[in-house]
Amino acid sequence: MNNVVIYTRNGCMQCKMTKRYLKEHHIGYEERNINEEPQYVDTLKEQGFKSVPIVMAKEQGPIIGFRPDQLKTLVG
Repeated sequence: MNNVVIYTRNGCMQCKMTKRYLKEHHIGYEERNINEEPQYVDTLKEQGFKSVPIVMAKEQGPIIGFRPDQLKTLVG
């Protein structure tokens, strides 16, 4: 059961670091890569986002960028 969705792009170091953090803390996630699935670009722009990674969790608001201080709230 993945309650976390992460929007990423190819070559994004912050995206790689965020995915590594989630894996190391055993947080399941669904990845949506905007290079491979460009339909998500418009969705993110409509919501006002301009960069990735964006972590969407049902329990809280979006986490933008590599933010271990905010990601730790997903551990548990």
